[in-house]
Amino acid sequence: MVDGEAATKGQACIVSDQAALSKPRYFEDFPVGAVFEFGSITVTEPEIIAFARQFDPQTMHMDPVAAAKGPTGGLIASGWHTIGMMMRMYADHVLPENGLPAPGVDEVRWLLPVRPGDTLRVRVTIEDARVSRSRPDRGVIRPFSELLNQRGEVVLTMRPINMVRRRP
Repeated sequence: MVDGEAATKGQACIVSDQAALSKPRYFEDFPVGAVFEFGSITVTEPEIIAFARQFDPQTMHMDPVAAAKGPTGGLIASGWHTIGMMMRMYADHVLPENGLPAPGVDEVRWLLPVRPGDTLRVRVTIEDARVSRSRPDRGVIRPFSELLNQRGEVVLTMRPINMVRRRP
């Protein structure tokens, strides 16, 4: 569990071990200032191409030879594929299994391309957490979420809004 007292005093609380996240998870497990680091997905060329063929059919995502001659200098994952990989890790490691619908995402930024062989991980920092005014049985958390590659470079950022049940 996250050290909520340290987080409320403005100190970063880093949780990098899946076991350290309590299950089930509740609003109280996401104090402002908590930092969660987790996950590992290695991206493969066949996955990049398969996703692109189905959902984002652009040469830079589907044709390694043509992509090498283009502005990206090689095959890169679709940004939407990148978001999907981040979401998988986010759902596996952060979101409660008794989750609630989310009202949206305020911002998405693709900062660097994701290439075959990249290994990705996620860092989530809780920037805001408040009890819902209209539904006091739940809270609203606003994390700043970053997807990093194996070199520690941030390749994607997003600011989702999550509804989370409060502890009974």
